[in-house]
Amino acid sequence: MDSTEVQGVHATPRVGADNYGQLRKTCELYMTPAQMAKVEEAYLFAADFHSEQKRRSGEPYINHPVEVALILAHDLRMDDDVVCAALLHDTVEDTPATKDQLQDLFGQTVADLVDGVTKLTNIDVGSTDEKQALNLRKMFLAMSKDIRVVIIKLADRLHNMRTLAALKPDRRQFKARETMDVYAPLADRLGISSVKWELEDLSFFYLEPEEYQRIARMVQESREQRLVATDEAIKVLDDELKGAGLSGYQITGRAKHLWSIYQKMQRKNKDFSDIYDLIALRVITETVGDCYSVLGSVHSLWHPLPGRFKDYIATPKPNLYRSLHTTVIGPDARPIEIQIRTKEMHEQAEYGIAAHWLYKSSGNSSGAMSSSDQSIDLTISHIRRSLDWAVEGEIDDPSRYLQDLRVDLFDDEIFIFTPKGEVMSLRRDSTPLDFAYAVHTEVGNHCVGARVNGAVVPLTYHLQTGDRVEILTNNNSKPSADWVNIVRTPSARAKIRKYFTSVNKGTDAESGRSMLAVELRKKGYGISTRRSVRAIAKVCETLKFTTPDDLFAAIGSNKLSPKSVANKVENVLEEGSPAQLAAAKKAAEEAEEFKRVFSEDRPMLPTHGANRARRQQERKRSNCGVVVKNDPDLLVHLAHCCNPVAGDDIVGFITRGRGVSVHRTSCPNVKGLMAHPERMIDVAWDTSGATQFQVEIVVEATDRIGLLKDVTIALADAGGNILSAATQVTSSGLARLRFLVLISDASLLDPLLAAVSRVPSVYDARRIMPGEGANQMKRRA
Repeated sequence: MDSTEVQGVHATPRVGADNYGQLRKTCELYMTPAQMAKVEEAYLFAADFHSEQKRRSGEPYINHPVEVALILAHDLRMDDDVVCAALLHDTVEDTPATKDQLQDLFGQTVADLVDGVTKLTNIDVGSTDEKQALNLRKMFLAMSKDIRVVIIKLADRLHNMRTLAALKPDRRQFKARETMDVYAPLADRLGISSVKWELEDLSFFYLEPEEYQRIARMVQESREQRLVATDEAIKVLDDELKGAGLSGYQITGRAKHLWSIYQKMQRKNKDFSDIYDLIALRVITETVGDCYSVLGSVHSLWHPLPGRFKDYIATPKPNLYRSLHTTVIGPDARPIEIQIRTKEMHEQAEYGIAAHWLYKSSGNSSGAMSSSDQSIDLTISHIRRSLDWAVEGEIDDPSRYLQDLRVDLFDDEIFIFTPKGEVMSLRRDSTPLDFAYAVHTEVGNHCVGARVNGAVVPLTYHLQTGDRVEILTNNNSKPSADWVNIVRTPSARAKIRKYFTSVNKGTDAESGRSMLAVELRKKGYGISTRRSVRAIAKVCETLKFTTPDDLFAAIGSNKLSPKSVANKVENVLEEGSPAQLAAAKKAAEEAEEFKRVFSEDRPMLPTHGANRARRQQERKRSNCGVVVKNDPDLLVHLAHCCNPVAGDDIVGFITRGRGVSVHRTSCPNVKGLMAHPERMIDVAWDTSGATQFQVEIVVEATDRIGLLKDVTIALADAGGNILSAATQVTSSGLARLRFLVLISDASLLDPLLAAVSRVPSVYDARRIMPGEGANQMKRRA
């Protein structure tokens, strides 16, 4: 649709919203005519683009964005940009409208807000957990740019919860659980209690329908009794305050939310009839001084319960919540919860950051921030800091991520003083290490101790509200591995793990390089020669490693076998050098010349006879039981990468100076050798004499006393000569035994494995590639 079709604010949409009149009346109460014109234009734009769409309930889709805007305007008094963004928040995602159109018509701010809300939900991933984790990550990234995006999303979720009945039962459960775990705590973190309580009660309705109905019924049944008791308490308190000379205050009853009642019943393991503090009063005053005067009157009138007084005026919550809380024994010995706050505090408590979302006007040339601006800025900074761990690095385990997030959002907080007297919020049971990492990563990494209230304490000490903490550091000090078990905050735990990941990589790389060097020395190569360095770089590329250090680290951490990597490096060294190819060609030509001399029955040159005698002697010494077809005198040896046994299908490969290397056709290295067909040669097993072969087998069994003895006896009785053995038993009682066995023929292998399989508690016995068994044992254990 061309954007000019909705330029005029008097255009009529094809489908109108049932509730737009209420939104317009609400906005007119606090917006200028120019702002109202912008809101109406946004409504006409959204109504036109959503005109063909309906919600699952069958109502016109435009009703949803209008309801979201109404929540933001009526309940939170948000500005015109936010109301416009709420009206338009689904247009880019669900209609042909574009962000550029919104920017041209409504400005950059509205377009960015709509784009931010769209990014929170427009994600397509595989699993539910991963989807939640990625959605949350997007939410926090959006929060770091403009927190109003999250406020719009909360309003969107609130209306969706109000109309959740249109969804299928499983989707209702999913949305309710997500709301309870994520959105309600976010509303609480932002201080928007009016949204928080409704989200919790709606989620409670779908998650625990029977408990919800039971509590709702009992609350309704006791309603008249509570109203009488509340009215009586209000009258007694009002007389007391008037007698104390106070005026300009308001006393109201405060409804207890069903979810909070249910939580209290679960937390204290009590039935509804045992919950006596269902009566709650709220006193709203003109000044802070009046708050404390009311508190004095309350405590002189009724006896306060010990430990139930909280002064959130002197020490506000991180979400800017301020109020006095006390619980007293009222008339008829019933506990009464009383909150005391000013009108400004009440507005802040109900609507949080949304109540005072202020931006410097374009006409403010001084750029000075008001005290309210500064307070909000500090709160936003706190929110960012408390959730920094959620936007750093990759999410390896979405389930763990969500678990840590729920703990971080719900857990009680403590307030700690820095040495300069600044207040910092931490999770309950946090340690000095949590405090150190909250200050700065490097402070945590170099921490050697802590002083709390002037006294040295261990790093395992649990901090308490009001503690003054000083961290002792040493530039030469490093984190300890057991710190992960000491800290309580996900952010500190993530920083410690990140440090050890970085440090261990260097240690693993050094260890892996040494292990590879040992294997290469066995093959006659050095690891630091120019040719070896080039060969290792080529192997890195083949195995998809960025640098040789990454390859070495994989070897050092047992992710790769040093022997298998050394074999790959050897193959590159043998195949990649022009000199080696020339030598192999020369050896092949000599073999052809030798065969031609015999075929033509010509007298041999002295060198031919000497070479033949030498080769025959070397062949006798090798005793490997393999001959080269048409040239039985060529030197051959069995490849150690696959240990062929008589009866296996085999191929030969001409090497330099070591004759013909014999591989099983199923050997992983054969594929690379086939790239040089000119060096492949036919070989066959020599059945003319007795020969012995090495074969590796692995045995898996349930561990028991005498297992190793019974298996070795079975191997010996079946004709196997054990050259070496390695055993391993897991914590679950699984035993894995690896043997290097000498046999004379592949035909003996199956009977040998069958004999071992018959040993009691053995459930698997099989032949493996050299080195494969050790790696499998480590990986499975």
